[in-house]
Amino acid sequence: MRLCTSTLLIAAITWLAANAGTQAAPDTGMLRVLSCKSEDATMEVYLPRSVIKGRDGIANVDLAQPLTGAYVLDLSSAGKGKILEQVRVSLTADKQAIVVTQFTRELPPTRIPLAGGTVDFDKRFAEQAKCGAFNSE
Repeated sequence: MRLCTSTLLIAAITWLAANAGTQAAPDTGMLRVLSCKSEDATMEVYLPRSVIKGRDGIANVDLAQPLTGAYVLDLSSAGKGKILEQVRVSLTADKQAIVVTQFTRELPPTRIPLAGGTVDFDKRFAEQAKCGAFNSE
């Protein structure tokens, strides 16, 4: 029993040391701004409610700076469940597309036309995903 308690204590101290100085994410609501579907999965992108002023395209979303949002990869139809991860969302210089960067998995950025289109998020499950228009739901 002593070995188990010592192991747990060491693990807890290691975790606290590794996370010292980090802050918890603010408690903020998120709204879906993009929805895509491929043969095997559905993908959704969410942004903080505070940057969305209305539901009619990019004009109602403050993307002057890259934002941290959430990306959902739903593989339920393939029996694998859902993956939720933080992503960086930015607007291209020509203001014709958004770029979703899946930095936690170090995947290449995905460029998605604001009017919608077919894109590849992830080479394993999210290829040839058909996306609707940005912030139109």
